Amino acid sequence: MHEFSIAAEMVDNVLEFSRAHPDVEMLSVRVQIGELTCIEPEQLCFCYESITRQTPLEGSQLEIETVKAIVRCRRCGYEGSPVYWNEAVVGVGIATMQCPECGSSARPVQGHECLLRTVQVVTRDHPEPSVAAPLPITPGLS
Repeated sequence: MHEFSIAAEMVDNVLEFSRAHPDVEMLSVRVQIGELTCIEPEQLCFCYESITRQTPLEGSQLEIETVKAIVRCRRCGYEGSPVYWNEAVVGVGIATMQCPECGSSARPVQGHECLLRTVQVVTRDHPEPSVAAPLPITPGLS
């Protein structure tokens, strides 16, 4: 389950931000997850909740923005959504690297993202939420 290690690294990054800004309360963490990463959003949320217990992030929400897969075909020049294999055991279509126009293999252009985008915080002195962005990204997450 690679979701646990991804959540742990994400939480470490946000906790580092929290230590540098002790006057803020974390409300939410927004991430971008590409469709081609095979990261299960529900599993990532479960891991995030488990890891953040008894930390300054406890009670914060993990918001996941899914980045759709886009492929490019060298043969015919197509760029767009890939062909999906809908007979997968997991119950959701799996993006293939096949061009829907000519059937040749295509290269991914988008969909491998795994990025920590923003953290929504509230300053203890000012109860209006604000967004802290961008956060430093650990090389293993980008």
